[in-house]
Amino acid sequence: MKDAHIGERSALAGIPGTALGRSVGFVDLAAQYAEISGEVRLGLDDIFATSAYIGGPQVSFFERSYADFIGVNECVGVANGTDALELALRAAGVGPGAEVIVPANTFIATAEAISRCGATVVPVDVDNRYLLIDPEKVAEAVTEKTRAIIPVHLYGQCAFVEQLQEIADECGASIIEDAAQAQGASRFGNAAGAMGLLAATSFYPGKNLGAAGDAGAVLTNDLDLAQKVRTISAHGSRIKYEHERIGFNSRLDSVQAVVLNAKLARLKKWNAMRAKAAQRYSEMLGTLNGVVLPESAEGNLDAWHLYVVRVQRRREVMEYLDAAGIATGIHYPTPIHLTEAYRSLGFGRGSFPVSEAAAQSIMSLPMHPHLAEDDQLYVCEMLDRALGAT
Repeated sequence: MKDAHIGERSALAGIPGTALGRSVGFVDLAAQYAEISGEVRLGLDDIFATSAYIGGPQVSFFERSYADFIGVNECVGVANGTDALELALRAAGVGPGAEVIVPANTFIATAEAISRCGATVVPVDVDNRYLLIDPEKVAEAVTEKTRAIIPVHLYGQCAFVEQLQEIADECGASIIEDAAQAQGASRFGNAAGAMGLLAATSFYPGKNLGAAGDAGAVLTNDLDLAQKVRTISAHGSRIKYEHERIGFNSRLDSVQAVVLNAKLARLKKWNAMRAKAAQRYSEMLGTLNGVVLPESAEGNLDAWHLYVVRVQRRREVMEYLDAAGIATGIHYPTPIHLTEAYRSLGFGRGSFPVSEAAAQSIMSLPMHPHLAEDDQLYVCEMLDRALGAT
């Protein structure tokens, strides 16, 4: 389905989507809920009947189920993905005086978790093909203070963890995965979230596995590290009113566990639907000029959390698509080192050229399991027209 198919609707070109009564949302959480509503209602009824609001069987069941899904020994449910990253770092012994290497083009939560531990954020550039953390740049950034490297599995694709692990082994650092966008992805058969010492994930509603609010988890094969995470996330306590260390409160609510249990049972199917949608996009857009399509690295099975293209004159293209009723996004518009929050790191424009160039051209198209082929065809037609109009 290449540009010949795109031309089938050429009569619609240039007509605003609102005038056509047409719109394509970025995600469709209502369609997900329609599949699970019966299970969720039963689960919620049970929680309210038993008053098992904190912890309880729904949380325990989810933790065990998600650990099995990823292929690790331990899963600790927490309040959100940012807490999950911080808890993983703290459990690994990262604190003041330590340096942690991250890609420059990630959501700010990756850096915030490091700062909240009292450690120093060390951004590095990404490769130009996949926009994943560049192992060569990581090797150049290592110092005697490096205590962790965080590969971000961006857009649903796994970073090159095997190369990063070699670097980590040489300098005595830990690999702590940011797997928030890669639930169900794998690299050479190893699941995202099972390749490092620890991993953190987010169940923010828009994720491949999304809750009905904020939620997250820490994953590891190390029972002692899992216990540290549980202790820190419960005010530093394993036994009520006995506090071994300074911690904070970050727990997975039972209500969110109900939703996650229902969605986890469908995650493989939903990820397969995402993969089909990604394939359709690539076929429809494959011959268009002016757009760079995403690629999958050798050995990667992508979860396709996002379908990210690169275009010139992005603002005009997005405005055109918006007028056609098509929702788009930018993930992410400002690299970490250029945010006001991290200006103190001392990196100016030009420090990480690939990340900075990508930030000016990346654009995320609608992507979710229930994305209809007809809607994708409309998106591609309008994108074709937008590129021609700009």
